[in-house]
Amino acid sequence: MRELKNHLYEQVARIGKAVASPKRLELIELLCQSEKTVEMLAEQAGISVKLTSAHLKELRQARLVATRKDGKYVLYRLASSGVADLWVSLRTQAEAHLLELQHALSAIVSHQDQLEELQELDSVGILEKAASGEVLVLDVRPGEEYAAAHLPYARSLPLAELRQRLAELPPGIPIVAYCRGPFCLMARDAVVLLRKHGYRAFQLSEGVAEWRAHGLPITE
Repeated sequence: MRELKNHLYEQVARIGKAVASPKRLELIELLCQSEKTVEMLAEQAGISVKLTSAHLKELRQARLVATRKDGKYVLYRLASSGVADLWVSLRTQAEAHLLELQHALSAIVSHQDQLEELQELDSVGILEKAASGEVLVLDVRPGEEYAAAHLPYARSLPLAELRQRLAELPPGIPIVAYCRGPFCLMARDAVVLLRKHGYRAFQLSEGVAEWRAHGLPITE
């Protein structure tokens, strides 16, 4: 019986081992957004293709990541939505218990003093205002990530194109920008740029993975 129990814990520990790497956690977060090639993941994670492949191998062995062929390309994806929920749960627990992480996150949110009116709204309130046109929800992730899944009523305007396309945004309407989640800097940079050009812009720290984990609606 002891050998059986040891075996059971060893199997669960495979998941712990697979997620015990900062870069593998980042790859999981990236795959929460959309399926990607190893080259895309390497570029977005800031590491070599060889190292990315090694990390993906570990994730595949733990059955956290799956693949499919698309012509000459191999596309990586999360094995299930539960893997995204695991990432959100791990990050949430780390934020709740680690002061170092809390301090680091506080540096990401821009214009904290001007977020009060947004914080008065819960997620449903933001959705209602977006549906009625009182708020513009802006998805500043790459277009392929928006196409895979996005928040309801969100408009796609990738950060890389934002400066050139500012004229497309309606004046006088508050803008709520979001990206990949609390660790992502794209929404923060978008808010800084928008405010420089006179827009009332706010940063929504949560992304698609967080909304899905909380049981909120997602458009796919």
